[in-house]
Amino acid sequence: MDNDDQQVGYLLTRREMIKVLGAVGVSLLAGCRPGASGTATPGATAATTVAATATPGIEGQTVAAVTVAPTVQAALTAEMATAETTNLTPVPDCVVRPALTEGPYFVDTQLNRADIRSDPANGAISEGALLSLAFVVSQVGNNVCAPLEGAVVDVWHCDAAGVYSGVSDPGFDTSSQQFLRGYQVTDRSGRAQFTTIYPGWYPGRTVHIHFKVRTNATGGQAYEFTSQLFFDEALNDQVLAQPPYAARGQRNTFNSEDNIYNDLLLLDVSRTADGYATTFNIGLDLSDGGVG
Repeated sequence: MDNDDQQVGYLLTRREMIKVLGAVGVSLLAGCRPGASGTATPGATAATTVAATATPGIEGQTVAAVTVAPTVQAALTAEMATAETTNLTPVPDCVVRPALTEGPYFVDTQLNRADIRSDPANGAISEGALLSLAFVVSQVGNNVCAPLEGAVVDVWHCDAAGVYSGVSDPGFDTSSQQFLRGYQVTDRSGRAQFTTIYPGWYPGRTVHIHFKVRTNATGGQAYEFTSQLFFDEALNDQVLAQPPYAARGQRNTFNSEDNIYNDLLLLDVSRTADGYATTFNIGLDLSDGGVG
């Protein structure tokens, strides 16, 4: 089960995005004025040359060098200052999170249930630390967030021994079982609530939970977003040192070594009387047709 999935795409930081937009802005602004082909504009003096630069994180893409007249340069500087201020303003409370691929263990079981710990075939409950997992799903539009009702949220993850249900894999065959799988439909507040256990680990991956959100996009077409959730390493160490997790031995992959891990998907977990609880807020832009 090593390296069961990979990250989708490259995520630009806000600062990198500003650099990209700024460089493109120079090209577009200079390209729209008379004389931007490389010859001097009549009456222009002491023109500024902007050299071609590679954009971090976007392999093979550069911005061509252009010559900008002083008056254009001054206007552009002011415009970029305004753009940077705009881009650094706080985003809405809901956040569009990065998509990660679903891996080989997604099974569309159609199990509509809040408590996903048991195997429906025999009622056996997966052992492990109790985890209350809630999703609050919003629709992002016009820089605001609105609760998304009626979205289907699927959750699946391995048990304390690192085993998934519903699959045949070297070392185990659980194809007839459906433990630690299920879905809930978001209510009017965009909330979907699950009762599960703290996931275990398996070679090549850090501790994680898979999830998928399915709904309708703009125009009624199907929308699907798939990603994964992660845990703080101090909490991982604390939980995995207890039974039944401790019987698994020392894990070989941590967040810092997992090539799929993304700290934007790190859960904020609190201790409860019975175990642990966490809520994950996610905003979806349904106008893009779906990601994942």
